[in-house]
Amino acid sequence: MDDGPPLRIAYGTGSSHFGELSLPAGDGPVPGTVVVIHGGFWRSTYGLELGRPLAADLVARGWAVWNIEYRRVGGHGPEAGGWTATFDDVSAAVDALAGPVATAAAGRLDTERVVAVGHSAGGHLATWLAARPGLPPDAPGARPTVRLRGAVSQAGVLDLVDGARHGVGSGAIENLLGGSPDAVLDRYALASPIARIPIGVPVVCVHGTEDRNVPIRQSERFAAASGAELITLPEVEHFAVIDPATAAWQACRAAAERLLE
Repeated sequence: MDDGPPLRIAYGTGSSHFGELSLPAGDGPVPGTVVVIHGGFWRSTYGLELGRPLAADLVARGWAVWNIEYRRVGGHGPEAGGWTATFDDVSAAVDALAGPVATAAAGRLDTERVVAVGHSAGGHLATWLAARPGLPPDAPGARPTVRLRGAVSQAGVLDLVDGARHGVGSGAIENLLGGSPDAVLDRYALASPIARIPIGVPVVCVHGTEDRNVPIRQSERFAAASGAELITLPEVEHFAVIDPATAAWQACRAAAERLLE
């Protein structure tokens, strides 16, 4: 397989259960895989097309990229996301790297060298995925088949309790988890990255000081509590980190590459 158009691969039976695999040119082993997780406050308005420019940039630098879709809030019937569907899906998508994705890649992937890069709500999911090995055995996402080497959170929502109480996403967190922290605190304890400390692997938080969608307070609180690396981007807004033409994205890419070293 070469670095042509991404290959769509299903990891389940639903219409949102798929990802796009991009591989660099050639047929030899790839040094590492980046799982790209799009944001959009976990809502069905947004999809993995947001991650395609990042995937193209990463594969051009020699990395495999698995750009994943998942069920989001606002879907109907079996396509409805939220608790626990969204968490079940991103877990299954990552574990598919050792299943249908590995098969499609014809043995080129190393499942010991995988990192996640996620933006906004995707930053929350990327960091939560990194914490899966520490989840209780009956929790969504527990007992991962593929363990991440680390995660890069791009303006991520990393403290769901604090975010809900400060109106981050105008109710998006409550919609994701099915209630406020006071109503379903047990879900917040399992779903919020700051509640899953220690994560167990490195997390790099990249956040702009001018972010009006997800305040930098989210990354600052997580980094202070966990010891995660915080890269503060002066005068940078929410979407610059997913624009391959910006220094903001280059900081995210460099962080992912360091985690894969």
